[in-house]
Amino acid sequence: MLMKSIATGLAGTALLATVAFAQSPTATGDKAPSAASTATTTTTTASNEWRASKLAGVKVYNDANENIGSINDLLMDKSGNVKIAVIGVGGFLGMGEHLVAIPYEKLKFVNEAVAYTGTGANPGTRPAASTTTGAATGTDRPAASSTSTSSSSKWYPDHAVFNASKDELKNMPEFKYSE
Repeated sequence: MLMKSIATGLAGTALLATVAFAQSPTATGDKAPSAASTATTTTTTASNEWRASKLAGVKVYNDANENIGSINDLLMDKSGNVKIAVIGVGGFLGMGEHLVAIPYEKLKFVNEAVAYTGTGANPGTRPAASTTTGAATGTDRPAASSTSTSSSSKWYPDHAVFNASKDELKNMPEFKYSE
């Protein structure tokens, strides 16, 4: 019985080896170049761009540094230009959240984190130096420092600013995706 198992195992191994051997290129086989060898190997860099997939979830603050929601989605036209930002306001863990659509160009993006320098009722001020409207231009990025990671290496801004209160957003018409 043991000899039959060993013989079967050897036969199976021989069959698999023949199939693997048949798939490997031979020295006398045809010399057509593979698709991988003919493809160019140039690398494209996008050093001052943001990843759209990373913008979903970015927090949105108002001019008073109050967190008013977060970006849920970006809607673009047929030419690929982002036209609308869908912001989720209120709710907890996505439950009871009110979605509103605002024009994308009305958002200002900030690369530095919200700075809270005050105590108590005064939450501090947001750095005004590093903002851009609508799209990444690359000119608003701070220089990378050796002590902290620059937010430009994150491929997305730290937060967005929209000039409205949370109540004003909740009173806006609710955005619904059409079927």
